[in-house]
Amino acid sequence: MPPRLPRPYDTVQAGRATIKFYLGDCLEVFSALPERSVDVVVTSPPYNLGIRYRTYDDGQPRHEYLDWTGRWVAAVAGRLAPQGSLFLNVGAKPTDPWTALDVAQAVRPHLHLQNIVHWVKSIAIEREAAGARAGLADDLAVGHYKPINSARFLNDCHEFVFHFTPQGTTRLDRLALGVKYQDPSNVARWQAGSGGRRCRGNTWFVPYETIQNRASDRPHPATFPPRLPEYCIRLHGVGPNLRVADPFLGLGSTTVACARLGLPAIGIELDEHYLKEAIARTRLAVSAPAPRTRRRPAV
Repeated sequence: MPPRLPRPYDTVQAGRATIKFYLGDCLEVFSALPERSVDVVVTSPPYNLGIRYRTYDDGQPRHEYLDWTGRWVAAVAGRLAPQGSLFLNVGAKPTDPWTALDVAQAVRPHLHLQNIVHWVKSIAIEREAAGARAGLADDLAVGHYKPINSARFLNDCHEFVFHFTPQGTTRLDRLALGVKYQDPSNVARWQAGSGGRRCRGNTWFVPYETIQNRASDRPHPATFPPRLPEYCIRLHGVGPNLRVADPFLGLGSTTVACARLGLPAIGIELDEHYLKEAIARTRLAVSAPAPRTRRRPAV
């Protein structure tokens, strides 16, 4: 007999969509969900890099961490719809650059790797490289990066977002994140370019918002901005019955994105302090203006 789904810690209503929050271990909660009951999972688990979380040991032996990764991914894979998506954000550190790739390999027995997205947090663009149409008066450096004081390593300006699917055949709404052609004369060259937009590709510049106080504005040692899960969800394709989940909710960036999009979601978090922050941020997002969203075209 499958385990019984616990009662939600709290719920937030975003229009007609209900966002449910669970306090507990993601393995226990996900294992109690019905099979094929989730369309999109967007999450960023602990990276096992020794980060100081409140209630979680982020310094396990590598083999134990990867074994745990395989177990929670197996639980997620069993609940994904046949055309579902797992967007898995993983970072690393200069002295341990294999972390993200090792995690991806731990997922490999359970799901297919369909796309690799590079989440760019900071980028420098030289005026000459941008071209005359950009209208830059000087070189441009935008975003927030993690400075590294070392003669051996470069500043850390990106992380991976691995896109896993059950069979590697999940159809995406590629133009949901579409960008305009810089040179409109190129549109006629491409069969899919009649709308004047092209696929954004696998590099996403999503900077953090500037904050004044780390303790109050971002009281979590490792989180991503809500625009990142919003991009993932929109790329998968937003529909009226889309079901989203985040097994490592943290400060609630995924549920904030769902509140903005008016989508039902499940957020799971082990730490009650972080979960309360996530709920508060999601409630605040409900009252914010909803973004203009392209609905998934009929197949």
